[in-house]
Amino acid sequence: MTQAQTLEILKTGANVFLTGEPGAGKTYVLNQYVDWLLASDISVAITASTGIAATHIGGITIHSWSGIGARDTLTQYDLDSIMTSEKTVRRVKKARVLVIDEISMLDGRVLDMVESVCRGIKQSADPFGGMQVILVGDFFQLPPIAGRGEMSRFAFESRAWDSARFMVCYLTEQHRQEDELLLGLLNSIRKNDVDESHYTLLSEQTDISFTDIEPTKLYTHNSDVDSMNNARLQELNTQKALFTMESKGSKPLLQGLVKNCLSPEVLELRKEAMVMCTKNNFETGYVNGTLGRVIDFDREDGFPVIETSDGRTIKMVPQSWIIEEDGKIKAEIVQVPLRLAWAITVHKSQGMSLDAAEIDLRNAFTYGQGYVALSRVRSLSGMKVIGLNSQALLVDPRVVHKDEHFREESDDAEFVFNEMEEEEILKMQKSFVSASGGKWSDGTSDVRERRTSLPPKENTYAVTKELVLKSMSASDIAKERKMALSTIWSHIEKLAEDREIEHTHVTNLIPSHVTWSSIYPDMSKAFEKHGTEKLKPIFEELKEEYDYDLIRLGRILYSLK
Repeated sequence: MTQAQTLEILKTGANVFLTGEPGAGKTYVLNQYVDWLLASDISVAITASTGIAATHIGGITIHSWSGIGARDTLTQYDLDSIMTSEKTVRRVKKARVLVIDEISMLDGRVLDMVESVCRGIKQSADPFGGMQVILVGDFFQLPPIAGRGEMSRFAFESRAWDSARFMVCYLTEQHRQEDELLLGLLNSIRKNDVDESHYTLLSEQTDISFTDIEPTKLYTHNSDVDSMNNARLQELNTQKALFTMESKGSKPLLQGLVKNCLSPEVLELRKEAMVMCTKNNFETGYVNGTLGRVIDFDREDGFPVIETSDGRTIKMVPQSWIIEEDGKIKAEIVQVPLRLAWAITVHKSQGMSLDAAEIDLRNAFTYGQGYVALSRVRSLSGMKVIGLNSQALLVDPRVVHKDEHFREESDDAEFVFNEMEEEEILKMQKSFVSASGGKWSDGTSDVRERRTSLPPKENTYAVTKELVLKSMSASDIAKERKMALSTIWSHIEKLAEDREIEHTHVTNLIPSHVTWSSIYPDMSKAFEKHGTEKLKPIFEELKEEYDYDLIRLGRILYSLK
């Protein structure tokens, strides 16, 4: 199933299990759907099975959101206790859509507990209290952690899974691996059909093709990672710099953000240090997992400058990780989005795309570890395998069997929707929005659009417009409204598009230190050449001399000329 088809199905309000192989774009589609929900004024709760996964998507753990915490069971007393928590009750009652990411690592017993809480708080006998539920993940990846003497129970083995009647959307596009041999190996692992030829293939991966950068080592245990990174950093007798994390917001939420952010609270770097980007920034040109080497520290602000494996030079300025609710930032941490990258655990690598990796699976101890490690890398040329044990390439037989059914169910869903008239699907989508108390928004079914391109709610335009008319800068408006700067730029673009603000109002947003008359002519020529849909071609045409906020400002002025 394609990303576009999946997005249209999600918009109908059906309960969906969104799955696919690593690199198929599950998180990307999820982000597009969340954008559409917000544009339609539908409240969505974004959660994940683990803290690290929650940090990646700007949400909280499902355990925290539902109030079940670390409970292994849910008694009536426990349920009554949860229902006396004002925050939990308010949170659950408000949500119309519940997202749970990295579902492979959530035990089925926990999913049953969450479902019971939702029904209890919403006082509804419907599954999950009548909410739309979106489960995202790939069961071939890391499984739930079972208690001592217990066998893990996958989410699809739960009562809640059966009662919710999830529609399966199995993404079949591939956006990470570009190596047919590697894809064939990964597919064989998924089918539990690994033979001697596959072990031979991996044993031949003894060199990395990249010569300008050292690959990250993937280990199965934290102790190996910490020892490697600390030892290698201390070997460097080069310029040193420390970067301390800043934070604001709710203390309990901040604790979770800090704990699960892949960048440390105090980041110690030295020139020539191997580093890894810990956040996606498509416009600047890096993603969570991009490898680089620190080559300098900027003379003006001291931020690290890295050289990536493909020879690009990027100044790494601080980025924020947030927990957001209804467009308001509840907790935020700010840090340079880097971590030492001589080594990282397989567990923490889940969700990353690595340029190059040395993989040590000699101590693999659970299903899926080998699959996760091998699928982080785009091609065999970027992979060196240090060693394997007998468990390294195994996946759970229960998952292999269930995956066949998932593919069949996805094919059936795709066939049904392809046979439906567009008007019928549109009617279902509008009915879902209406039933959720939302406001219909056409949004976009093009999953290539960025999150910031979707229109904010109408009532928020007026607030931003008022501040623009007061000649406040975009960054000051973002601080005033406690919103991300990118959201404010989205508001300004929409206001300009609707001619709610004029050219003179936007010129007031030009930073005082910028000589616009010398910049804009070149920027204008770039827009004439490449159009205004994408910013990256403009950024590259201008030889990366101006940041994206400045180019975005230029695009707004260009549209108002």
